[in-house]
Amino acid sequence: MKNTMEYQGYVGTVEFSEEDRVFFGKVLGIRSLLSYEGTTGEELINDFHGVIDDYLAMCKEKKMKPEKAYKGSFNIRISPDLHKKLAIQAIANNMSLNSYIEKTLNAAIA
Repeated sequence: MKNTMEYQGYVGTVEFSEEDRVFFGKVLGIRSLLSYEGTTGEELINDFHGVIDDYLAMCKEKKMKPEKAYKGSFNIRISPDLHKKLAIQAIANNMSLNSYIEKTLNAAIA
């Protein structure tokens, strides 16, 4: 069982409250708080889809650009020494630092 689900490019959590006997979750990676719930898995999925559909409809109605959770860029803080080592490796591989780090990260999760 996985603890996330995806719809229209948005990822949401899946949790269960034993006390309330309800599944619930929230959309990850955006500032807007979009939450959903259901007493069955099917209800949870339907509510998740409905929340995303409602959010996109509201954005369209208000002529707002919907937030995207994973834009393909993020900032990290590393030591100057590690930064230097990565830059040297990128140059040695005839790659940009960005391309080298992307390749390295892809290898790490493969």
